[in-house]
Amino acid sequence: MIPFTLYSRGYCHLCDDLLAALEALQTDTVRFAVEVIDVDADPALVARFDELVPVLFGDPAQPELCHYFLDAAAVRGYLATFDVLI
Repeated sequence: MIPFTLYSRGYCHLCDDLLAALEALQTDTVRFAVEVIDVDADPALVARFDELVPVLFGDPAQPELCHYFLDAAAVRGYLATFDVLI
C-alpha cells in the first residue's frame, strides 16, 4: 500500500472532497493507505496548517503534494516514485 498523510478537520467539506478524490484514483492493483490527521487535535498542527487544510503529503518529510483540492498530476508524480502509473 502506498502511504499518504492528509491533514484535515472533522467539519471540513474540502477535506472530505480531497479524500474522496484521492481514493477514487485507486485501482484494483494500486491501493493507498491514507493517514488522516485532525489538525485541531494538536496546537502545533493548527499553527502550521490552520487555513491550508486539507493538506496532502505523500511523505510528510517532503513538500506537500497539494492543499484545498487534489492535484492529480502531483499525486501521479508521487506514485511514479513507487514505479506505479495510474
